[in-house]
Formats: sequence, C-alpha cells, structure tokens
Amino acid sequence: MKGFQKLTPVEDAQLAFLNNLNLQPTPKTTIHTTEALNRVLAEDIVAKTDLPRFDRAAVDGYVVRAEDTFGATQYKPCIFQYTKEDTLTQNQTKQVWTGNSLPKNASAVAMLEDTETAKAKLEVWTPLTPGENISKRGEDILEGQTAIQAGTRLKPHHLGLVAALGETQVKVHEKPKVAIIATGNELAELGTRLQENQIYDTNRLVLSGLCWENGAEPLDLGIVKDSVNDITERLRVAVEKADLTLTSGGTSVGGADLVPDAVNNLGKPGIIIHGIAMRPAMPTALAAIGNKPLIILPGNPVAAIIGFEVFARPLLARLQGLKQAEPRPTVKAEMTRRTATTLGRKNYLRVHVRYKNGRLCAEPISAKGSSMFSTMTRSNGYVIVPEDREGLEKGEIVQVHMFDTISE
Repeated sequence: MKGFQKLTPVEDAQLAFLNNLNLQPTPKTTIHTTEALNRVLAEDIVAKTDLPRFDRAAVDGYVVRAEDTFGATQYKPCIFQYTKEDTLTQNQTKQVWTGNSLPKNASAVAMLEDTETAKAKLEVWTPLTPGENISKRGEDILEGQTAIQAGTRLKPHHLGLVAALGETQVKVHEKPKVAIIATGNELAELGTRLQENQIYDTNRLVLSGLCWENGAEPLDLGIVKDSVNDITERLRVAVEKADLTLTSGGTSVGGADLVPDAVNNLGKPGIIIHGIAMRPAMPTALAAIGNKPLIILPGNPVAAIIGFEVFARPLLARLQGLKQAEPRPTVKAEMTRRTATTLGRKNYLRVHVRYKNGRLCAEPISAKGSSMFSTMTRSNGYVIVPEDREGLEKGEIVQVHMFDTISE
C-alpha cells in the first residue's frame, strides 16, 4: 500500500473545492407557514402592517388616565369608578387583560397587584407615567420594515412572528438532495445475516441523520461492491438525482479503494483534492462532476462523521442560502490531562465536557483508531488542535465545539 504523496491543509482543501464550484442556492419554493420549521427563508419577510396593530395592555390590570394616579400611595390611594364605555373620563377605569386594546383617553395600565377593589370602586396605590404598561402600535415591527431576513433558518420564534404578521405562506429554498452511497464487499445491510468477515453498514444511516439535522434530504442509494464499473454507474445516478453526493469507503490508497477512479470516469474536473492534513478523515477526497460536488469519505465511521462536519456542513449551508455556515456552539474548558496529537495534521480531538467544582472541564476521549464509534457516543464536543501542535497540556484552556449537551 502506497501512502499519499502530499496532504493538503484543511483550509486549502476547502478553498480549492469551492473554487471549482459555482454553487448557487437551491431553487425557491412556496410552502405553508405551518410547514416551514427549520427551512431557510428565500425572501425577506416584510411587514404589511404594524405590530402590534393597536395600542394594547402589556399586563393584566386596569386602564386609567395616568394623570389621575399622580400622588397615589398605599396609604392614600387614588379612587376610580368602573365604566363600560369605550372612552375614559376623569377617574374612570376598566379592567383589561394582557393584549387587550385600550379605550380612548387611556394612557396607562395599573397592574393588578398595585390595586384593590373596595366598595365597588378601584383603589390604585402607585402613580403611573403616561405609556406605562402599554405596548404601543408598531412598537415591535413597523409596516414596511423587514421582519426576518432571507437566509435565516426558521425556528419556532420566527414562525410565531410570521403568524403574527398574518403571513400564511413563505418562500424558502428547496431542501438540498444528498445522495449517499456506501462501498465495500465487507458491508452487509442491517437486518441481514452476517457472513464471515462481514460487518453491518452504519455510515449510510449516520450520514442520512446528519443530512436531516442540517436541513437536507438524503437519498439512500445503497451499498455497492468493490467494482469500478458498478461504482461508476451508481455515481452516475447520484450526480443526476442529487445536489451533493456523499460516499463512504474506498478512498484510501489500498488495492480496493476504487471510488476516486470511478469519479474520474464520470467527467471533469473529477478529483480535486485527495488526502487532507487532518486526523481523523485524512483519506477524504473532494471532487466535482460539472458543478455537482462529491465528497468521498473514509469508511471508518468516526472519520466519516468528522469529514462530513468539516466539508459537508458548510456546503449544505451554501446550498440552502444560509447567511452563515451555522457553526457549532463553543465553550471554553480546561483540559483534564495531557493529550498527544499528530504534528503536521489538524486534529479533531473528541472530548467530554462537564462541570467540575464550578468550572467546565474537557476530558479527552481515548481512541486507537477512527473506527471507534464509542469515541463519539462518549463525547459531547471536539477540540481542533492546530497542525503545529503535538498535543494539549493538562490545565490548558481550549475552545470546544459542542455537538451535544454539557454534563453536570
């Protein structure tokens, strides 16, 4: 087995990959607001009305003219008469609940806890300023204002604002379609009986989950045996059907690593980068057929996950028209012990972050290889160690990219 003649730094590989592509966001489509959760907005939402549409109560209580409360104390409350009219006159009040519109001349709302009813009259114990406890018309959003910008992934609070503005439909980008192919004679489908020297294919399931998590629609194109012709034909289908193709396996430099040859059979530019100065996922290859990107990931599960994290996530962000690549949340944590890493490669060190004595600590997760699934299930984040470092010291403060919750 021959080694790679050259390993390309991660940033250089990303740049070369994108420079060979003229990536445009997926087409726009109109969907109902109730179906838009986690979709990426393709056009600005511009308010067609003020929000709120009218002055309204911001608390539960009683509307009053603010000037009628001046001088009020708990020992000398101001007294108000109840009215059912739509216009307040001096020392009149009406009960309102949060969100209710206000009668004319009302300029403040007395909170329930600052009042008391006595002998069919209302006592107000606190002086109020004009506008107190009132949400003014247009205070949230003004008519004509951009409420949500294109390129935003719509979360529940965004949908609430869209609904408040009365918008029943939104324009979003179509979900990118991602073809997923696993290669290798040793792979068996989950649920079948394993033959000698076979293993269950896990990468298609994991990569599909990562696609869903990142707003894409996976297309499972199954397992392909180690045959250049078979791989070429399956890749041809993938490139035709999908916006992005992911393969796992067949990308190192062994005799059965046939995917790069199959990619080059399909057309130009073919393989752009093969062999990246990173650990894990060093054998990753980046390719394109026409303007369709392909990411050829290693067969080792953790390497495939890290390769997806580094190269597929930012690509899917671009395809969806996101304003930025949705980086993982980061925290600062203290290394619990010294850990060695490989000089000359960018290392993605899996760690488990937890609180210890009131501070965040990062425990390195030991692994002898990138096929160790448990290094992912036992970790909740990773630390990127630069190429010019041979490790991290005990007590060193590091930045952890979190993909799961912090332990107590």
